[in-house]
Amino acid sequence: MATQFLKEDFLLQSSLAQRLYQDYAVNLPVIDYHSHLPPGEVLEDRNFENISAIWLHGDHYKWRAMRVLGIEEKYITGAATDRDKFQKWAEAVPHTLRNPLFHWTHMELKNPFGIQELLNGSNAQRIYDRTQEQLAEPGFSTQSLLTHFNVEMVGTTDDPIDDLAAHIALGKTSSFNTKILPSFRPDKSLQLDGGDVYREYIQKLSAVAQINIDDIDSLLLALESRIDFFHAVGGRLSDHGLSWIPLQGNTGLEEINRVFKGVLNGNDQEVTPVLKDGFGFYVLSHLARKYYKLGWVQQFHIGALRNNNHRLLTTLGPDTGFDSIGDFQHATALTQFLDNLERTDELPKTILYNLNPSDSAVFASMTGNFQGEGFRGKIQYGSAWWFLDQLDGMKQQIDTLSNIGLISCFVGMLTDSRSFLSYSRHEYFRRLICDMFANDIQRGVMPNDLEWVGKMVSNICYYNAKEYFNL
Repeated sequence: MATQFLKEDFLLQSSLAQRLYQDYAVNLPVIDYHSHLPPGEVLEDRNFENISAIWLHGDHYKWRAMRVLGIEEKYITGAATDRDKFQKWAEAVPHTLRNPLFHWTHMELKNPFGIQELLNGSNAQRIYDRTQEQLAEPGFSTQSLLTHFNVEMVGTTDDPIDDLAAHIALGKTSSFNTKILPSFRPDKSLQLDGGDVYREYIQKLSAVAQINIDDIDSLLLALESRIDFFHAVGGRLSDHGLSWIPLQGNTGLEEINRVFKGVLNGNDQEVTPVLKDGFGFYVLSHLARKYYKLGWVQQFHIGALRNNNHRLLTTLGPDTGFDSIGDFQHATALTQFLDNLERTDELPKTILYNLNPSDSAVFASMTGNFQGEGFRGKIQYGSAWWFLDQLDGMKQQIDTLSNIGLISCFVGMLTDSRSFLSYSRHEYFRRLICDMFANDIQRGVMPNDLEWVGKMVSNICYYNAKEYFNL
């Protein structure tokens, strides 16, 4: 097996692509405006005890691949040692050819560890030991890694009930330059059919907001108070992970409020799908108007079919690798929701992400309906997400946006990751877009003006996001 794989020209198939990347992309800071990095680990400046702890824990991409190979669950989410889990992952890696995991694995070994040999079962223990030694060094702590990858801003994903203590403390740390900003994720407040779990959550929200939630108005007041708290801490983004945007329907507010009050009192009998949608539409619309007043950006990650394997959901819990792409219909609900806000001129900056590739043109074309005066790309067709953040998916997103909207206004890539090593995804994206643009120049469909094209590359990789998020 070859011992070296990633060269400096990786994904850059021409000297022109290499020049675009080296002169206009590689050295730009990273704005990672949507991630799942734990802010507490940034605050404590954690050094991970081994590569499994920083690389395998919580990574459902790797877990799913290992399950395809029939690897026992004890080596994935179970009680096996971290060393043994890494051994099993290393044995799996040669089988991931043509999956982005093969690229990401070796990109992350090369940077920051400096390891350029291909990972496999034979060299796993040596690489485990070498990386364990490096991870104990100061230069491999969480803050040092973010500095190493030139990360200017990280947008974490935070529940309304979070105290944001780590964000507050990090905001007072003058020696660390990366901004760690919270993003408001109110999904749990919308789960009207969640039974006792939902009622327990509303009680927690009520307590942290110091507002007695006994009807829909008090729910909205509590959520607004938490938005104000997030804003005071530096939050300027919200995020919503939804299977679909809820339809308004014909259910009146009085009926929605009556059923919501019944749920709070233990009565779940009247929560129909239509009523839950009406409730979600009303709450989301109210929150969006609050975002608009504060100048926030709202994000919608739409289209996941979650928790498909109920047997393993019961034993392992959610977010362990059993979600997939849904085949929901989105266009009608999207336009209804966005137009409802536009009618009163209260539509905030919005980023729409689709999970099903068949929805790409629908989402990209929808953004063009609601752009605003004085904004560049107010409504964004977001980067390739989750199952689509691979070369084909990113290329499709770039091509779809180019054909239907303006790629020049795109705010670029994000990690959407729980790993401090995932910044290779920004490098992956930057290499790809430089190669695509260089190929267009060579085919004669883009002007051979390196300064002009290079400036667009720089904007997509960094400057558009810096302007869009007011950084």
